Amino acid sequence: MSIQEVEHIWHNGQLIRWQDAKVHVLTHALHYGTSLFEGIRVYDTPDGPKGFRVHDHMQRLVDSAKIYGIELDYDAEALTKACLDTVAANNLRSAYIRPVAFLGYGSIGVAPLTLPPVEIYMAAFPWGAYLGDEGRTKGVDVCVSSWNRLAPNTAPTGAKAGGNYLSSFLISREAKLNGFAEGIGLDTEGRLSEGAGENIFAVKDGRILTPPAASSILQGITRDSIIKLAKAEGIEVVEQALPREILYLADEIFFTGTAVELTPVRSVDRKPTRAGGPGEITKCLQDRFFGLFEGRTPDRWNWLEPVPATTTDKEAGNGTRIAV
Repeated sequence: MSIQEVEHIWHNGQLIRWQDAKVHVLTHALHYGTSLFEGIRVYDTPDGPKGFRVHDHMQRLVDSAKIYGIELDYDAEALTKACLDTVAANNLRSAYIRPVAFLGYGSIGVAPLTLPPVEIYMAAFPWGAYLGDEGRTKGVDVCVSSWNRLAPNTAPTGAKAGGNYLSSFLISREAKLNGFAEGIGLDTEGRLSEGAGENIFAVKDGRILTPPAASSILQGITRDSIIKLAKAEGIEVVEQALPREILYLADEIFFTGTAVELTPVRSVDRKPTRAGGPGEITKCLQDRFFGLFEGRTPDRWNWLEPVPATTTDKEAGNGTRIAV
């Protein structure tokens, strides 16, 4: 899915022109994957554009940096403001936000004692359903990949780091080259882990089952949201190690993630789920989830954060002016 360009990107405290967001070819992150990033959605609600759990995403960005011993010059509160200001500066009512922090230009060594400077960018742009509008309503066909997710104590899957997504690249590309919408990775013990960029849930006999953190997953913020919404509906959610075959015996399966939101899975390895697409529990959770942005579901968790008034040609970010 191509990127729709907008006017401004936030960089280290200033809004710069989209076309001026450039890095040197010897940037550390290009060579070693030393980047940390997030994906956040902004929805056009009846009360105006609102970001979904922006602060939680920014706290995870800070935490990911902490795992790698990388110090950011901004805390989660300042980064949250930067995200929302970037949306406003581009006059967007709905958007996908991509914050990224990475080690920049200054050293070509893998792990120098003095790290290269940290660069932080925030981009916000329109972006539709990751696996397609039809996939969201009818479900997608996926496969289990021949590639495993990262083993414990190799690279920390609890950090949303760029280098981790080489695994996702292999899993997703293999799936798509074989005619599937997406791939699912198992952990190194052969247990269910997650999709290439999505958490996964299986519904069996009225209960929702999902792999735990120990199964080499990223503990997604949308995943957490769906668990809370399910429990609010009185639906039991069990986090436990799961065998591959649960995918072939499930009544329903669905993906969650910022990009995919909540997307049903209708078949795995060409074996359809019993529902053959979105089942009753999946439909219920889709209604409650999208209802947050359409005014049907009360935001009892204070997940929605309003986008400020348009900041184009005004002060933005941490108080600096737009760079021109």
